[in-house]
Amino acid sequence: MDQYISAPMRDEDVRALRAGDYVYITGTIYTARDAAHKRMDEALQKGEKLPVDLKGNIIYYMGPSPAREGRVIGSAGPTTSSRMDKYTPGFLDIGLKGMIGKGRRSAEVIDSIVKNKAVYFAAVGGAGALLSRSIKSSKIIAYEDLGTEAIRELEVNNFPVIVVIDSEGNNLYELH
Repeated sequence: MDQYISAPMRDEDVRALRAGDYVYITGTIYTARDAAHKRMDEALQKGEKLPVDLKGNIIYYMGPSPAREGRVIGSAGPTTSSRMDKYTPGFLDIGLKGMIGKGRRSAEVIDSIVKNKAVYFAAVGGAGALLSRSIKSSKIIAYEDLGTEAIRELEVNNFPVIVVIDSEGNNLYELH
């Protein structure tokens, strides 16, 4: 079933999603990969404020390529989500509602998704050039020294994803 949601996400939007749903996201999402996750985790361990409020937000596991002339971003495909698994439960506990990436998640992450009523989306790997068309703006908001792994704020319009793990723990990779 196709669904259209706004980001940041509301709890009722998350609860309505089911594994296998095709979803189009419009609004503000954030990018963060391994190095940014590590820094955010270290900040939390020190009691410091994060550079972005995760409550209700979606993190896209993506490192963009440079933008071609006339474009806001280059290829914007997903990276492997399991590399963020050791940080994800802590981020979900403080309000992260969605993640976009590719590949399987650990049992601990799935349990945390259910506990925190969150959702894991997949973006199609290898389709980064197509996905970039849904990104209307991109700006670095933290950790610029990390280059492509800096945290970016993206404004997206009808960004296409598939629900892989819903808030009840249904897992598309195990259902089919």
